[in-house]
Amino acid sequence: MANVCVSAYVYGRVQGVGFRYSTQQQATQLGLTGYARNLDDGSVEVVACGSQQQVDSLIDWLKQGGPKSAKVDRVLTEPKAPGDYPDFRVRH
Repeated sequence: MANVCVSAYVYGRVQGVGFRYSTQQQATQLGLTGYARNLDDGSVEVVACGSQQQVDSLIDWLKQGGPKSAKVDRVLTEPKAPGDYPDFRVRH
């Protein structure tokens, strides 16, 4: 059962570099549910649900730059109401 959910907005060179799929892989390894999707402004929205420690680990990974092909300039986070996400998916 998810303890917390967070929305993270990731800015920089994060579209067209496999960022969402790498985030999905990392989130799945951490046991998180949620999704990653591109936004029209060039950023990526990541919704992560799980224990506080699991979510913090993913946020730390995002802030450290995510996959090597990306260049993360900043990550903004905000709490999100828990949702019913069966797993972690890439949304289009």
